[in-house]
Amino acid sequence: MFTAFIFTFHVIIKTTHEFSKYKHQLRRSVIETLNKKLANKVVHNVGVCISLWDMTKYEDSYLLPGDGASHTIVHFRYVVFRPFLDEVLLGKIKSCSKEGVYVSLGFFDDILIPADALQHPSKFDDSEQLWAWEYATDDGSHDLYMDIGEQIRFRVVDETFIDTSPSGPDSSSIDVTEQTDETKKNPYTLLGSINEPGLGLLTWWNNT
Repeated sequence: MFTAFIFTFHVIIKTTHEFSKYKHQLRRSVIETLNKKLANKVVHNVGVCISLWDMTKYEDSYLLPGDGASHTIVHFRYVVFRPFLDEVLLGKIKSCSKEGVYVSLGFFDDILIPADALQHPSKFDDSEQLWAWEYATDDGSHDLYMDIGEQIRFRVVDETFIDTSPSGPDSSSIDVTEQTDETKKNPYTLLGSINEPGLGLLTWWNNT
């Protein structure tokens, strides 16, 4: 689910400190800059950046004519969320629609279990705005509702990256997109499935 991805980044730092304090300022400023740039944001075809793991290399810093800032190429490892296909995850139901069940992991919400990937047969209750598994027993069919906030175990079956960055020139060497409510398209989404024994709401299987 999590991996340490290796990045190379060009960091620009405007310094007003004396030279003896520069090395300390550089390290602190680099970490602050990287976290501001990457934390809780999606890197295209990489995943959701969580936090800095460690710095692996600082290349020599340099100055440009007419520019008092320090320019440094840094190499580092960043913790990234990107589950592999067929991995089983545990989340909570965020909402339901006729399209399917939306799941949240707490730090990541763009997960959909499509209607055709739910336990079969399932139906959508328009009055409750919830999905229900029509569970067959010897006494007939019972509706097992997928209530909001319930814990759900699902299998990752697909992922989609969409480049939502501006089309104009970008000075950054890493293409990142912040997750905000105003974003028209989700830069990274997961598709899940619960159509197999043991998957779905935890309460379904607690007594089995």
